Formats: sequence, structure tokens, C-alpha cells
Amino acid sequence: MFATAKQRRGLVKLRTRNRYVGAETNVIAPSRAPLPSQVDAFKGNSTEEIPGAAPAPVKQKPNFKPTGLLAREANTVAGTTTVLKYHEPPEARKPKQQWRMYVFKKKDLLDTIHLHLRSVWLVGRDQKVTDLLLEHPSISKQHAVIQFRHISTTNEYGDKSSKVKPYILDLESANGTKLNGKKIATSRFVELVDGDVVAFGDSEREYVVMLPPPDG
Repeated sequence: MFATAKQRRGLVKLRTRNRYVGAETNVIAPSRAPLPSQVDAFKGNSTEEIPGAAPAPVKQKPNFKPTGLLAREANTVAGTTTVLKYHEPPEARKPKQQWRMYVFKKKDLLDTIHLHLRSVWLVGRDQKVTDLLLEHPSISKQHAVIQFRHISTTNEYGDKSSKVKPYILDLESANGTKLNGKKIATSRFVELVDGDVVAFGDSEREYVVMLPPPDG
């Protein structure tokens, strides 16, 4: 049975309507849920553990502790690779009294050193840095120092006084430093007084510390 023209027009409208309805059923409505966190997205969702994945390595924290390299560079003598073992303390002073040191080998006077000309004397075999060069093989490159220090004292009555005094300090030398025939402790200031006799290493030379007699 053949459909009339009117029936055919109705059938076309019905098919067209069904096609658009089907198309509408395929439209996805926008979600009203909150957007994912950008921080989590940036971190790559690090809170989630992937089965079988190796654990993330622990990030090493920066180390701001001193390494000693800066101090070593600061103590290096200009133009050399020599690192000084000693630096003057804050109380270092040049003396007003004319301290001297007389160098003897047995009974022979070999030299006179005017200690008062400077606040410190570095003693040793390294001619690049020492103030008093000693060539005996038993003496270390930087053996000892003679340091003048401004020292303040208070007596039992509360009276204060200050004076610049000479001290000797052994720089952990291989063969030591002797004061009046006895080896002194290393890395420790020992006061020198008028008439003291100093010896370095195994050298036979003796260094007598003296003050000139007062005038008049």
C-alpha cells in the first residue's frame, strides 16, 4: 500500500525530529565539581604511590658550615702557597722597653736581635715567612713565635695595671722549644722575663732574652 503525499511529509518530520533528539542525548553537560588543585598538578600527584615504582630520592639539604678553605686562603702568604700557622692576637702590642735577645753558641756571642722593633717574631726555617731565620735541620719551618702582649692585671687591693710583656709560643714543632733547659708545652703562651734562655729544636745555639740596664 502506497502512502499518500501527506503521510510521506509526516514521516520525514518524524525522522528529522528523532535524529535531533538522538543528537541531543549525546551532548555532555558541563561538570559543576571543583577544579583540581594546581599545586597537586604541579607536584605530579606525589601523594599517590604507583605500585612497583622506586621511592623518590631524598633531596640533600644545603650545607652552610665552614669548610676551612676560606680561612686557608686568607692565611696564605701573598705570592706563595705557604699557609701561616699563627696570627697575632688582639692584645698584640709593640713594646716601648728595648727588649733584646743575644744569640750565643757556647761562649761566643754571634748576634744581637732587637726584639722591641716589632710586636711579633716568627721563628723557623722557612725564609719566605719567618722573621728570625734559623737553618738548623731540627727546627721546623714555622717553629715558634715571640709575641709581645698588652696584659692587664688587678692586685689584691683592686688596683689595675697594664704592661706589654714578651711571651713565647711553640707552634707544635717537631723537636720542641726549651725555656731555661725545659721543654715548654705547645700552643700555649709562656711569659719571658729578663735573663731567660731559649733554645729551638736540637740546635746548640742559645737565645738570651734581656732588658738593657736602666739609665743612671
